[in-house]
Amino acid sequence: MKEKLIRVGTAYVPVRNPNLSAKWYAEKLGAEINYQDVDKAIINLANQSFFLVKSEQNESANFTDYKGNKRFCLTFEVDGIDILYKLHEEFKGLGIETGEIEDRGHAGENFVFCDPDGNMFDVWSELSPSFKNLRASFYEEV
Repeated sequence: MKEKLIRVGTAYVPVRNPNLSAKWYAEKLGAEINYQDVDKAIINLANQSFFLVKSEQNESANFTDYKGNKRFCLTFEVDGIDILYKLHEEFKGLGIETGEIEDRGHAGENFVFCDPDGNMFDVWSELSPSFKNLRASFYEEV
C-alpha cells in the first residue's frame, strides 16, 4: 500500500514567550526564524517548520507513558554515531539541558535534550532509510 501522507510539514511546540524561544532555537540549534508576533514564532529546523505557540504556564509537548516515564514527542536524526557524540558535547557546551547518551537496545544510540520551556526532544544516530535514499538521490543529481 502506497503511503497517503508524504511527510510531517509542521510541528507545534508550546512555549511561554515565542520571541525568546525563537531566539534560543536560532542561537543554540541553528534554526531560521521566518515569522514572529506576540502569539507565535515560525522557525525552520531540520527540514521542517515549527510553530512556537504561546501557551499557558507549565504546558509542554511531553507526555507520560503508561509506566510513568516522561517522554519526548519528536526524534531528530543525525548521520552517524560520531556526529551524535559531537553534537552531544556541543549541546552541553552551549548550556543546553542534555541527557546522557543511551543504548536503547535498537540500532544506533540516542540522547534527549530540552528547550528552555522543558519541551524534550530526542536525537538518534541513525538516518531513516527513506531519507538516506532521498539524500543519496539528491547528491547524485548535483
